[in-house]
Amino acid sequence: MSLLAIGVSHRSAPLDLLERVALPVDASRALASRALTGENVSESLVLATCNRVEVYAEVSTFHGGLADLGDALSATTGVDLAELKDHLYVHYADRAVEHLFSVACGLDSMAVGESQVLGQLRQALRAAQDAGDTGRVLDGLVQRALRVGKRAHAETAIDRAGASLVTAGIHRAERSLGSVADRAVLVVGAGSMSALAATTLHRWGAGSITIANRTTEHAERLAAAVGGRAAALDDLADELARADLVVSCTGAVGHVIDVALAKGASRARSSKQVYVDLALPRDVDPQVAELPGVEVADLAVLGSELAATELTGDIGQVRALVDEEVADYLNAVRVQAVAPTVAALRARAAAVVESELQRLDHRLPDVDPAVRDELQRTVHRVVEKLLHAPTVRVKELAGQDAGGSYDKALRDLFDLDPENVTAVSEVSNALLASEAQVRS
Repeated sequence: MSLLAIGVSHRSAPLDLLERVALPVDASRALASRALTGENVSESLVLATCNRVEVYAEVSTFHGGLADLGDALSATTGVDLAELKDHLYVHYADRAVEHLFSVACGLDSMAVGESQVLGQLRQALRAAQDAGDTGRVLDGLVQRALRVGKRAHAETAIDRAGASLVTAGIHRAERSLGSVADRAVLVVGAGSMSALAATTLHRWGAGSITIANRTTEHAERLAAAVGGRAAALDDLADELARADLVVSCTGAVGHVIDVALAKGASRARSSKQVYVDLALPRDVDPQVAELPGVEVADLAVLGSELAATELTGDIGQVRALVDEEVADYLNAVRVQAVAPTVAALRARAAAVVESELQRLDHRLPDVDPAVRDELQRTVHRVVEKLLHAPTVRVKELAGQDAGGSYDKALRDLFDLDPENVTAVSEVSNALLASEAQVRS
């Protein structure tokens, strides 16, 4: 396995750089396609969230693959590779598997333990499959990562390990405004994160909730779900003036709420106002925080607060689960790698048996059919018993990460044609890929 992962996230880069590398859906697909143009890349998948952009790829060589992925990331984001290098992280082979499983469990999220990344990873896989960017390796790996993430949330209390970004933002706002129960709240945007914010605020008993969105139909649908009202984005200035708490997450390029807009709202108010900016790139101009009576909590602020949250035993349990799943996955991959050699060996043995039985038929054409059948069964039993121990043992050794040399020894000792072994491998891979596509 030659799995390579490169990325930039809230753990490795400042927010201003994350804003510049943030990718909308179309750009994410373009990055995956551009990565595949590299001569060292055979499969690719891009995971782009509000605080990370990562590329996972099956590569033929480490250094060549790294160069291909780095060039693709730089070309797609428009950020010079020399600047990216200081903030890029790279994982290869088993470390890449461990990283992906940790991401799926929410261990690498800004809000540790959040489950939203599972949906984002599932969407990334679906998009890559639809585009034909993934194959046997990434299809199987990401599906396994999704199962690991589900298992982490089902078998541990990882959800309690850290507050969600939305919850952290509300807590931050309440420190300045008091309880949201009697406060006017404006949610800007109607996507998944905005919906999470609106439903959380509704559950916390917000005094009133208004949803402002460019598409009025989407705003009306979300507003109806939380007992609020919808507003057009053209009316944003008036809505900002009414709101004590503004939660924004639109996914727009550029600031939705600039200084002039926020200043106008502030002048029309006589009380404090808090902006919680969950978007990347940021919806709220950072300079809004300099206005009197206005507080801004963006991802950088919320991330710092969440990072200070004390780790719990639940996180330790999930890390142990990840270690277990990584070991099991790598064991299966190594066993699968020697399977074509074992199949080729058995095919060679079957061919030898068949050839010798045909020779017997020519030399002793008058042998009683019942006797011949018994001879055939006996020869097959002898061959099976001779092959059983070495074929089982080589799989065991492969699972212990010691099978590579034994796999080659089998090919050399029994003079197995490498092309025949490859042919068996390609058939097995095609079947596995077909099964993975059906399961997805």
